[in-house]
Amino acid sequence: MPTHFSPAAIRFLKGLKRNNDRNWFNDRKSVFEQEVKAPWLALIEEINHAMVDFAPECVKPAPKAMFRIYRDTRFSSDKKPYKTHVGAWWSPSSLSKTSGAGFYAHIGADDVVVAVGAFMPQPDQMLAIRRHLQQNHEEMRALMGDKKLRKLLPDLETMPLTRVPKGFAADDPAAEYLRDRKWGVSVTLPAEVVTTAKLHDEIVKRFRAAAPLVALLNAPLLVKTPRRTFF
Repeated sequence: MPTHFSPAAIRFLKGLKRNNDRNWFNDRKSVFEQEVKAPWLALIEEINHAMVDFAPECVKPAPKAMFRIYRDTRFSSDKKPYKTHVGAWWSPSSLSKTSGAGFYAHIGADDVVVAVGAFMPQPDQMLAIRRHLQQNHEEMRALMGDKKLRKLLPDLETMPLTRVPKGFAADDPAAEYLRDRKWGVSVTLPAEVVTTAKLHDEIVKRFRAAAPLVALLNAPLLVKTPRRTFF
């Protein structure tokens, strides 16, 4: 795969981290558009092509997969206007952008993050996932114990509760997953990989390895529409 990002992309993101204000960004917006946004959109499209083989339901136009660089500061004490990374999220189009399970990657000033799973499920989705894992805990345990997956994505993203939530038995065989508020795996790679030709493959091989996890977590959330019959 070709190299999408030049060293100018990392310089811009590092500069933004030091100078996170609108004047600095606006003076260099053309650099952002050319050196960061355009290469990122191109990479997303190439990732889309690869995902057709293992998660076709999550493929979406690059502009829809990409997150805006502008931060939502309405409810935050941190009023910095910009993120210091560009990110993207791939999930089934029938789910709202950040709900359910999907694939995430971001390119930052200091690192590359790849994460796969359900990280911001809505309350009804959280309950549906828990009930599904209650019935499929052996499959979940096998996935989370897969050596290849854990080598590629070694960090667990779970946010567990202290106790099993109301409605489930404390000694349920699936208790370790029922306590979780998110279900995912991730890895942080060095920023140096951004300007290499292997960036695409580093992301895609991790997405591919974790595709069964996304399928398992989304199974209770994706309602199939019955086929209409006319006779």
